[in-house]
Amino acid sequence: MEYKDILDKAFAAMDNAYVPYSHYKVGACVKTVDGEYIIGANVENAAYSPTMCGERNAIFQAYAQGYRKADIESIAIVTSGKRIGTPCGVCRQVLVELINQDTPIVMSNGVDTRITNIEALLPDSFNEEDLVNEL
Repeated sequence: MEYKDILDKAFAAMDNAYVPYSHYKVGACVKTVDGEYIIGANVENAAYSPTMCGERNAIFQAYAQGYRKADIESIAIVTSGKRIGTPCGVCRQVLVELINQDTPIVMSNGVDTRITNIEALLPDSFNEEDLVNEL
């Protein structure tokens, strides 16, 4: 199976999810071009807004370790749901800026798997180019 390595690590990361409210576990794994794997899991908070999604957790971990978008080969996002979970709107906005438009995003729930990219998930996105103030 293509992307088995990154999916296995994302499912293992899902075991670390802290989800006392939703009980909806998400695991994620960023694979870098140099073969490193950086995992993340969702971490909930009773105040909800400080909750961190698994994919943002993984991508922020990668950046905190010095990796940048050119270093990211792929990202896997797995869920404990009955259907494949796709990134929420906030995560899509983060991924638009922090991964390349054609970076494979592998999503699975352990039964079904789908491969896409951020361009397909968030077309016509607002990004850093929109912040240029030149006329």
